[in-house]
Amino acid sequence: MFERLRLHRRRALARLAAFALCGMAAVPAAFAAPDAQALLAASDAVRNPSRPFSVTVNLLEYRNARQTDNNTLSVYSKADPNGGQFNTLIRFVAPQRDANKLLLKNGNDLWFYDPASQASIRLSPQQRLLGQASNGDVVTANLARDYQASWLAEEDVVDGERTTRHCHKLGLAASSPDVTYHRVEMWIEVGSARPVKARFFAQSGHLLKTAFYRKFQPQLGRERPTEVVIIDGLDPAWVTVMRYSDWALREVPDAWLQRDFLPRFKPE
Repeated sequence: MFERLRLHRRRALARLAAFALCGMAAVPAAFAAPDAQALLAASDAVRNPSRPFSVTVNLLEYRNARQTDNNTLSVYSKADPNGGQFNTLIRFVAPQRDANKLLLKNGNDLWFYDPASQASIRLSPQQRLLGQASNGDVVTANLARDYQASWLAEEDVVDGERTTRHCHKLGLAASSPDVTYHRVEMWIEVGSARPVKARFFAQSGHLLKTAFYRKFQPQLGRERPTEVVIIDGLDPAWVTVMRYSDWALREVPDAWLQRDFLPRFKPE
């Protein structure tokens, strides 16, 4: 009698041990999420040269597939050796009514200068420049300096050229109230760190716009997006295209990046 009880108890313990081992095998090994901040910094390096540079930006606005406005800008950018964020001087080239107006970003300060009034006024990066492009969209920005990134998932997304890309999906939270957007969702291609798509949100949670980075070409040492398509968050028929051309490494004097120098700036 006692022998049968001991045998039954040993068999029950053996089944319990086997069940526990099976359960352990079903639990996946601990997953270490990728370093989201490093991924964002790598994507910044795809968009922005590390050395001082200039580039021409054409802004084209479309409503219901018809072009309704356009602007041409000359952009001069240089990373701040202390903080790493870019300081940028933008000269309006066209249309003629806006020629030689200036936009300066130095640190978190953004200034607009009009030669006609010889006055500079402070702007916010959220203010609209043309179409769905805001002031903050045209100045050079290292997002890793302005946002705290978190890794959300790996997923496939369709890019701006209708090709499916396998991407890291990151959530970006503004590090300070001075940045252009309160929250951003960003898709960065696995392996290449190319920015593929971004969704920008207001503090209310409202979707402001969706951007697609496309037409990657060799520019200043690596493949960079030469076009950004921005689609309005409420009206998908309102589209703004930012085209980048005439990339060049060049010296950008520190004096150009000072507000007091704006009245004396002479286009080259």
